Amino acid sequence: MSGLINWLEIPVADMARAIRFYEQAFETTLKRETMAQVDMAIFANHEPGGALVAGEGFRPSADGCLPYLHTPQLTALLARVTAAGGKTVFGPLQLPGDIGHIAHIIDSEGNRVGLHQPLVG
Repeated sequence: MSGLINWLEIPVADMARAIRFYEQAFETTLKRETMAQVDMAIFANHEPGGALVAGEGFRPSADGCLPYLHTPQLTALLARVTAAGGKTVFGPLQLPGDIGHIAHIIDSEGNRVGLHQPLVG
């Protein structure tokens, strides 16, 4: 095991709407699957991996766990988030110690999601 984080699931209420939001905001393509009666849209192959998930027991929320997703261009991503129907609720904030910049958004489903742009070395 190379790290503690292994997989990330972001709950959604409307999978089609969430896929449109994440594909537009993150300029990516998600792969739709069903696994054990859970509707999923898998993020592009990254380590660790993750997916949007819809099904019994999955409820979007702005409270609770706060996942952070990587972005090489935070300002551009925040503009796409707004265009895709989300909103910025915190930041951008420059972190101390050359850690980079962060912001928080509310996605199309009402989830609070963190964004992190590391400083380019």
